[in-house]
Amino acid sequence: MDYYEPWEKLIRIVILGKAFAVPENNLLLRQLQFVAADIGAGRYCWNGECRYCEVTYRRDGAPDQTALACRIKGQAGMSLVKVALEIKYNLAEALAAAPRADE
Repeated sequence: MDYYEPWEKLIRIVILGKAFAVPENNLLLRQLQFVAADIGAGRYCWNGECRYCEVTYRRDGAPDQTALACRIKGQAGMSLVKVALEIKYNLAEALAAAPRADE
């Protein structure tokens, strides 16, 4: 079963200062699952009720915004500056191995 929406290319997002390539045209939580398969085994409800996927992000110099990763699509140039503890836990290995982003 393919969990991802159709995509043609990978886009760059920054998660807690680390750069990652994720499939375009997908919900941010699915993009995070692309980075760390453990997201699929996390305690996420995938419908916006649990708030375990809350993130704070910035893009294009706009003020920081808070959203649920299961409700928004990740965009090229997006930088996640704060993530819920569940996401941080599931991304721990990927974050440790990823290169620092030159934001």
